[in-house]
Amino acid sequence: MFFLTVSLVAQQKIGYVDSKVIIDNMQDAKDAQKTLDGFVTQWKSQISTLNDSLSLIKDDFEKKKLILTENIKKQKEEDIASLGRRIEDYKTEKFGESGEYFRKQDELMKPIQDRVFKAIADVAKEGDYDFVFDRSTELIMLYMNEKYDITSQVMKKLEVK
Repeated sequence: MFFLTVSLVAQQKIGYVDSKVIIDNMQDAKDAQKTLDGFVTQWKSQISTLNDSLSLIKDDFEKKKLILTENIKKQKEEDIASLGRRIEDYKTEKFGESGEYFRKQDELMKPIQDRVFKAIADVAKEGDYDFVFDRSTELIMLYMNEKYDITSQVMKKLEVK
């Protein structure tokens, strides 16, 4: 029984890819990243504008607070706090854990990743591989024989240079 198990393991064909290399070389991924960077630039600009407005309002309040009535002081402080919360809400909405940045990234990259995974599966089937690992993930591979690297075959299938 031991020899049967050893012979079955010995017959398995294993390969690996570096999906990061593949995606980094795909024009579609570069275009998607450029689009995402455009959104980030726009959002950061909006945050900067809001922060500038907050600074101006705070400075103006500090200059005038000695001559303002208590009701007006209180209203100005509430306005400042409200704008501060609005800025934080905007940051969370755009860059938070489930923010627009991650939704856009998923929306733009998912079709590309799907194409890569399909190409990996196709190459694996064509090459009769039993297992294909991705070395760009957190899977720890202590040793890799380069002859089992099928990254270039996947890139060829995707017509990536």
